[in-house]
Amino acid sequence: MIETVLQSHLSRYPAMQVQDVYKLVHQASMGSEHAVPNPESARKWLTRELAKMGQGPLEPLIDPISADGEIVRIHLRPYVATGHDPDSLLEAFIRTANEYRGEIRLLEEYWQAAVNTAKFPLAEMDEFFRSVKAQNYPAVHHSREYEKSYRPAYRVVARAFCPDSWK
Repeated sequence: MIETVLQSHLSRYPAMQVQDVYKLVHQASMGSEHAVPNPESARKWLTRELAKMGQGPLEPLIDPISADGEIVRIHLRPYVATGHDPDSLLEAFIRTANEYRGEIRLLEEYWQAAVNTAKFPLAEMDEFFRSVKAQNYPAVHHSREYEKSYRPAYRVVARAFCPDSWK
C-alpha cells in the first residue's frame, strides 16, 4: 500500500517537504522516464554522482516506493558498498526510462493518499498539486531541506529490471 511507503518515508526523512512527497509519488507512479535524455548523459550523471555523493544516512539497497513494490529506489551508497557494478544499475535505469510507462491516474491516486497521510496543511498540499497539475505533472527536484539533510543518491528502476544479485 502506498500509505505504508509514505509513512515509512515521512518517518525516515522527517525533513521532507511537500515537494519531496510529490517527488516520491511522482517516481512511484511514473518511474524514471523524465530522467534519461540520452544514455550518455545518464552515464555521466551517474559517474559524477558516484564520485561526489559522500556520506549519507543509512538506507536500504532496494527501497520499494510504489504500492505494488515494482518501482524501487536503488540507493547508491549501499549499492557501491556491496560491490555492485554501476553499469548494471545504469542499464536497469535506462530500461526503466525507456520501457516503463507511468499513469497520471496512479499519480493522482498516490497524491490523494499523501494528502491523507502527510503532516502538511491541506491548503499547502492542494496549492502545490494545483501548480504541478497546471504544468502537466513535471518531475521536480528534492527540496533544499531534504538535500541538505539526506544528500539523496539513488536511481529509480523497475524491480523487473533488477538483477537477482541485487536482491
